[in-house]
Amino acid sequence: MTRLELSVAFQTNKTPSEYVALGQLVNGFDFDVVSVYNDLFFQPALGPLLLLAQHVSRARLGPAALNPFLLHPVEIAGQIAFLDAVTAGRAYLGLARGSWLEAVGVTMQQPITRLRECIELVRYLLRGRDDGYAGRLYTVGAGARIQYTPVRADVPVTLGTWSERTARAVGPLAEEVKVGGSTNPRMVGRMRGWLPARVGICTGAVTVVDRDRAVARAFARREVAMYLAVVAGLDVTLDDPEWVARIRSHGRDYAAVSRDISDAQLDRFAFAGTPDDIVCQVRELSAAGASRVEFGTPHGVDAEEGIRLLGGTVVPAVRERD
Repeated sequence: MTRLELSVAFQTNKTPSEYVALGQLVNGFDFDVVSVYNDLFFQPALGPLLLLAQHVSRARLGPAALNPFLLHPVEIAGQIAFLDAVTAGRAYLGLARGSWLEAVGVTMQQPITRLRECIELVRYLLRGRDDGYAGRLYTVGAGARIQYTPVRADVPVTLGTWSERTARAVGPLAEEVKVGGSTNPRMVGRMRGWLPARVGICTGAVTVVDRDRAVARAFARREVAMYLAVVAGLDVTLDDPEWVARIRSHGRDYAAVSRDISDAQLDRFAFAGTPDDIVCQVRELSAAGASRVEFGTPHGVDAEEGIRLLGGTVVPAVRERD
């Protein structure tokens, strides 16, 4: 039986010194992967990843996720090749179509084709080919090639999506598909049916762990409220369209959204509660078919204490059952 991977993810709103401290902290625990978000209007992921890489000596590192609407695959290939060199072959490449791009005037046309060709072109470049690439959206002329030597010709790809069409069309090109913003075992099971058996499934979301269950869940509700209107409509296993419509109708009234999240719904979109609660959620996701579980920000009411509880209590408890 393959060991369930456990990972931790960070937002790019911190100072360089904070990433150094985080790298030193997480390196003391048995995390398999350290991810850095690449959300619009936050700092690009590469800088924090390079700082973390100086202190994270075992776990894989990667962006979750770059998108080919804002970055050309040539730039993506170069960034991930450099991260792979710095980590001595421990990088992974997270790709997704992205969100909120309309705020900068970018229309997401032909996302499936763009994601597929991005993966193909990144691999074409890292393999040092120069025979030419001709896709529908991207081309590289014959004779043009990268001017550096990658550590690996193939860097593992994680595709971020909730979509059946995207999972079926692009998922087979990736090593893993991530359902970001979900802790719902039913969604994992649905995704499992859309992918070849060899493609792993990662699920990750807002995480708030605390010794005080009520405090953790109240804090998690406020955090989830900020993105719930986006992801609630993506979960095809939900059977309450009126609730989804109501969440969307609240708009940016996050206090109203928070009040409208039941305990059952919170458990579908966040890791929230005591360490024992989180362990139970992780085991349910593993049983549903997840191969990796990622604990997202803010981790706890106090972020460092949350990471310590995850790494020192949750991870060992999950490992006992591996």
